[in-house]
Amino acid sequence: MQKINLITLGCSKNLVDTENLATQLNTNYKIVFDGKVSDSKIAIINTCGFINDAKQESIDTILDYVNAKEQNKIDKLFVTGCLSERYKDSLRKEIPEVDKYFGSDSLTNILSSLKIDFKKELLGERKISTPSHYAYLKISEGCNRKCSFCAIPLIRGKHISVPMEVLVSQAKNLAEKGVRELILIAQDSSIYGYDLYEKYALAELLEKLSEISGIEWIRLHYTYPVNFPTDALKVISSKENICNYIDIPFQHISSEVLKNMRRGHDGKKIYELIDLFKKEIPNLSLRTTLIVGHPGETEQDFEELKNFVRETKFDRLGVFTYSHEEDTFAGATMEDVITEEVKMQRAEEIMSIQQEISLENNTKKIGQTLKILIDRFEDDKYIGRTEFDSPEVDNEVIIETKQKLEIGKFYFGKITDALEFDLFAEI
Repeated sequence: MQKINLITLGCSKNLVDTENLATQLNTNYKIVFDGKVSDSKIAIINTCGFINDAKQESIDTILDYVNAKEQNKIDKLFVTGCLSERYKDSLRKEIPEVDKYFGSDSLTNILSSLKIDFKKELLGERKISTPSHYAYLKISEGCNRKCSFCAIPLIRGKHISVPMEVLVSQAKNLAEKGVRELILIAQDSSIYGYDLYEKYALAELLEKLSEISGIEWIRLHYTYPVNFPTDALKVISSKENICNYIDIPFQHISSEVLKNMRRGHDGKKIYELIDLFKKEIPNLSLRTTLIVGHPGETEQDFEELKNFVRETKFDRLGVFTYSHEEDTFAGATMEDVITEEVKMQRAEEIMSIQQEISLENNTKKIGQTLKILIDRFEDDKYIGRTEFDSPEVDNEVIIETKQKLEIGKFYFGKITDALEFDLFAEI
């Protein structure tokens, strides 16, 4: 069978789109995920257009493959995803060597261009590109929020939930293929189901997924502070196979900055939610992301943010520097006056604080016995994760042992040492 190379850039939501495309292509082509330029004669690049760095990575990748096409290493090059959804006309003009550009919801059009019929019988099936023991489950598409800095609603449109029965069917299929960890993703997980059932249905969805045989970990990503479904907390705390883990991007703590960001809440709301989380799930691992350098962020606002990070002691934290995006509210109405140097300095300060907190949190785990999922074997070491860590973005557990461990299996390990972002364990 002829090979087709599927290259995914950006977030895990893009990855699911690529996997859905791969499922349809799989009967006609041999699929290569993120292969080398010379791996196949057809390449499809699923791009990201969220912030400037992501756009640049997408453009650089397209140009690499254009160069390969000019050298006759590949025959066809298609570009899809968020960047081409947003800048299709400009890309066609600037990089005409690409055979076809598609938007972010163009599966059937891509298939048609390859003279392949869409197969309804494959709905719910997934050819996953992740290690076979975990997979992402996209529970909704689009976003109804109006955050000043974010272009996602412009690219992906309004929030649309995937029906619960479809998600349960997908999850059962994944479990039958050996998936042991489901990672729930969306643009906004908090309001899952409201458009379908006129009620927030995340708690009910978690309940149903937790009943699926074979799924040992369920992990929740991309929740939003406003309309967070608090009934989901009791489900998380009561189900053994739902990880004590919540990802909730707070973005800032200063009420003035949050107002400028159009987040729909103030700093007090964040503190109230964190208190509720800790009360309902005492052993919770809380992940957040922050943005520094948003227009209007003063030194005082930044000091408040640093104090917030010191006080809260997040288990996991990431930082972005503000990216001035055209057609967003901030891009159209605010001046991007904070220099890139200042933005980077502020991001580094936050991560320096978080590094100390992470080491403190990790050190407390020394001597504990934790359930560990083995992700891979490299450099004569096994690399795994606890329930408190998501793949690729969070801490890892390093295990040196002569014992043969199975990738994708769970073991109990005693934590013997800790670094800022790594744990060491013995089985």
